[in-house]
Amino acid sequence: MPPEHTYVAEPGFHSRSQEAVAHLLGGACPVLEPGHVWLAGAGPGERGHLTLHALCGLIQADVIVYDALVDPGVLALARPEAEQEFAGKRGGRPSPHQRDISARLVALARSGRRVLRLKGGDPYVFGRGAEEALILAENNVPFRVIPGLTAGLAGLASIGIPATMRGVNQAIVLATGHAAEGEADPVASLDWGALARLGQPIVLYMSVRILDDVARRLIAGGMRPDMPAAAISRASSPEQSILVATLDTLGARLAETPLPTPALIVIGEIVRLRDTLGGLARDATLLLSTS
Repeated sequence: MPPEHTYVAEPGFHSRSQEAVAHLLGGACPVLEPGHVWLAGAGPGERGHLTLHALCGLIQADVIVYDALVDPGVLALARPEAEQEFAGKRGGRPSPHQRDISARLVALARSGRRVLRLKGGDPYVFGRGAEEALILAENNVPFRVIPGLTAGLAGLASIGIPATMRGVNQAIVLATGHAAEGEADPVASLDWGALARLGQPIVLYMSVRILDDVARRLIAGGMRPDMPAAAISRASSPEQSILVATLDTLGARLAETPLPTPALIVIGEIVRLRDTLGGLARDATLLLSTS
């Protein structure tokens, strides 16, 4: 089901927003043409993380096809005449098939509509945006990709964990614990031992349910059981919360104190930096911390 909350823009907001965005861009917005599709990232949560180009799409689109992770406040920025179609996919719940969503984008574009496909985070980072882009390309539908802030990086910053820190890490790994239709099980198919041996932080998308299995594989691959780890729920939103533990205890802590999904998992020494930096990121509620 689509989000229950609705936001109502004040009268005249959209005309003023077009002028403001055009001014910030040093001219006019890029034009979303009839029959074109923009695949846009809405960022990790509240609408302050939108890019100007994503906002350009919102104030021009005839139809917005949006995911479950798009905040209602973002949708409130759309022009009042725009149709909004929910196409959210949530793990463990009845969801539209990806092929049907892609076919819908093609059909809407061929009907001459200006289409904004709006996704949480970045459309090309575990957002299935590339799959939709391929279908659009195969059907000769013009499209544009509007990058967004991915939760795997912005979500860390929002609660005081830097993705990289000189002297701490030289890389960061983004991985998913959720398989798309027809894909191999990522827990079985990824070489977790190889990731453990890198000695670099790992950020897991959609992985709460398989965390215990992943932790066992990482520890078997040589990662310390007491490696700092955290779960971040609804990153950067007003409901954001964090649970901090260690690699070998985080799964049990989540079982005792479940967090609302979506949630990110971050494993690595960068988590320790939250003790110092998190004091300036008080949007988060610390549910549990263990050393």
